Amino acid sequence: MCGRFVLDASVSAVAGIFEATAPNIDDHPILTRPRYNICPTQSVLTIRLGEAGRETVPMRWGFLPHWYKSPTDGPLLINARSETIAGKPAFRLACRERRCLIPASGFYEWRSSDPKPRTPFYFQAPEQSVFAFAGIWQRWVATGHDPVDTCAIVTCEANDAMRPIHHRLPVVIQPESRGLWLGEEGKGAARLMHAAPEDFFEMREVGRAVNSARTDSSSLITAV
Repeated sequence: MCGRFVLDASVSAVAGIFEATAPNIDDHPILTRPRYNICPTQSVLTIRLGEAGRETVPMRWGFLPHWYKSPTDGPLLINARSETIAGKPAFRLACRERRCLIPASGFYEWRSSDPKPRTPFYFQAPEQSVFAFAGIWQRWVATGHDPVDTCAIVTCEANDAMRPIHHRLPVVIQPESRGLWLGEEGKGAARLMHAAPEDFFEMREVGRAVNSARTDSSSLITAV
């Protein structure tokens, strides 16, 4: 799974990396600074395909199916499993028609075999200062609420490098495959939902300060 991640690049840098239009973030001041502990329900930057091409769009991390009457009307859907995404009522239409990229500089995972409190690890890609999670999105509209674009990160079975820490891994869309995932290059995106190569991520143990959603500092990604 992926429950916390990092994006320390600027909005303009992200737009440039993904060759997308820059977003309007006036209503999302949280996006104006580097972020080292991005948590579910917060605004995140995404890249999706719009009428004029790729656009950078703030979204709520936490996919809201159309039948939810409020944001808390059901489980918090921050991840979507690649093995079942095409058949789940909440995700299947988004998987076909509303795929996005979710930029990140790294992410955290907790060693699932540990007794609580579990040990956190930070994962980053040495060859890509900003990489892209596979994402899906949904515009949620409900009576009494403002419309909001929401998203989830697609996950898959862990590779051998990740498995000692956790059995799930976020799907990463490599630069040469981003157009296919976004729908710019026809069909075939399903084949992209697999684990990254064994050597794609480097990991290091970090301190438990990341456990607090209120803590957001570059010191969180420092090895213990």
